[in-house]
Amino acid sequence: MRIPFNKPYMTGKELHYIAEAHANGHLAGEGSFTKQCHAWLEASTGAHKALLTHSCTAALEMAAMLIGIEPGDEVIMPAYTFVSTANAFVLRGAVPVFVDIRADTLNIDETKIAAAITPRTKAIVPVHYAGVACEMDTIMAIARRHRLWVVEDAAQAVMSTYKGRALGSIGDLGAYSFHETKNIISGEGGALLVNHPDLVARAEIIREKGTNRSQFFRGQVDKYTWVDIGSSYLPGEIIAAFLWAQIGEADAITRRRTALWDTYHQGLAGLAEAGLIERPRIPEECGYNAHLYYILLPDVERRSALIEALKQHDIYAVFHYIPLHTAPAGLSYGRADYALPITDNIAGRLLRLPLWLGLEAHQAAVIGRIIDALAG
Repeated sequence: MRIPFNKPYMTGKELHYIAEAHANGHLAGEGSFTKQCHAWLEASTGAHKALLTHSCTAALEMAAMLIGIEPGDEVIMPAYTFVSTANAFVLRGAVPVFVDIRADTLNIDETKIAAAITPRTKAIVPVHYAGVACEMDTIMAIARRHRLWVVEDAAQAVMSTYKGRALGSIGDLGAYSFHETKNIISGEGGALLVNHPDLVARAEIIREKGTNRSQFFRGQVDKYTWVDIGSSYLPGEIIAAFLWAQIGEADAITRRRTALWDTYHQGLAGLAEAGLIERPRIPEECGYNAHLYYILLPDVERRSALIEALKQHDIYAVFHYIPLHTAPAGLSYGRADYALPITDNIAGRLLRLPLWLGLEAHQAAVIGRIIDALAG
């Protein structure tokens, strides 16, 4: 049997809710399912306001507009992240300033941030890699000391926490992803968490194409018109209906994923003890959503060999990001003022293993093939 890296999960209620949305006669954005999703996000995270978007990329783009990014501004972020983290700010004319990551969590190294701050720095963008929290207390203290915005890229972190607080709700703004590779999905989709009350009204305007349409529908103005920059960042009700079905099982999905993560961690312990791999490390203060399970091989050659060995048995494991500071666009639009040795090292050694609901019946075979390839 072919074992893919990812297989989107269906709760069984998605098509029913989509049909209900159609029966309601409202398929554009801001229908009843969208409002239910907003209410759940606000209740579960403590965010001042949650707004569904058509992607996490869109949420990050909105964040860049909300904090007033202008040409020449600098934004500090890790280089080990998806391109959207940087692109959202580059589109506004900003310069991504890349700093190194920590060897334990693969998150931005909070001890490197202060040295990257210049008079042009406008924001810090911590990325919660694999759903594991960055050291947010330190990052927030640095930001407040230097009067910087904090935008959490929490694309992988729905249902994860830091010292009991939902990721995405700690910075001024947070961005979630509901892409089909995430834990809670809608195919494509995302959300912006607005944690700074003063940003709420403008967030609604930017999301509604730069109009005050939301205020109009609440009866706060007698007509709506163009009042600011913006774009069409709303998802349709079909997307929201699908997401609502997933939200209904968010706790159960997280429990099942955690069980899969734990099975990998226990099953591969022998390889780690033998020094053949390194396993993920989760700090005690981090409540983890089991977004992905990765291993670190000694070098890129042995990673490539393991990928090929697994592929021979129809098991598909994949590496992750090409660090942005080495990418063509990263070299053109961003900069790294210091060497990023951990980022460079990790990028060549990390391998993500299949992790999706339904893998339970095949996970022992995956673990067995990894052990055979590395220790057989």
